Amino acid sequence: MRECFIAPSILSADFGYLMDELRAVEGEAEYIHIDVMDGHYVDNLSFGIPVVNSIRKYSDKIFDVHLMITNPGKFIKPFVDAGADIITFHYECTDDPVAMSELVRSYGIKSGIAVHPDTPIEEILPYVDKTDKILLMTVRPGFGGQGYMEISDDRIKAVRKAIDDKGCNTLISCDGGINNETASRVYQAGCDILVAGDAVFRNDDHAAAVRELYKKAIG
Repeated sequence: MRECFIAPSILSADFGYLMDELRAVEGEAEYIHIDVMDGHYVDNLSFGIPVVNSIRKYSDKIFDVHLMITNPGKFIKPFVDAGADIITFHYECTDDPVAMSELVRSYGIKSGIAVHPDTPIEEILPYVDKTDKILLMTVRPGFGGQGYMEISDDRIKAVRKAIDDKGCNTLISCDGGINNETASRVYQAGCDILVAGDAVFRNDDHAAAVRELYKKAIG
């Protein structure tokens, strides 16, 4: 059986009690997903380097920093210094995804390439062996709580096939609309890392929510 990971997205956490929220999921989740938004690439603002730096002191989990920002190259080193383990930038925000991936990796961490749902999936397939992770947005990026886009199943399958055909170890992550109803279809389509915000942090028992998502995903 292919591995499956649940990555709680702190975009949906209660920031008044952020460390309590993180501690609630640390026993169940290996990854923490951190959505950074600049109000330019997406019509929302979230948080930046100081938040990552602050929580890094208290968590040994894998921090996947998802840069939903223009000019991501300008911020790679600051987020590395703040404690990112993976930096995921958007394909649409760089002219050279390979060079950007190599820049991220040059700091000794892993790279990810994220893809907007409006971008034809064929555009990303040549890069599946040039990065450590492909993140497929399964909603339009910018805000939590959206419904899973039906077109996503085929997009996941296409990326899974490209990875398998090239024989590389690149992981697939899916972000948006992941809940107990969609977890299985996403995993079965080929996703490895299921990013979940509301499904985890809007549940009173965050740890139980992660466990349930995992159980639903793998069947």
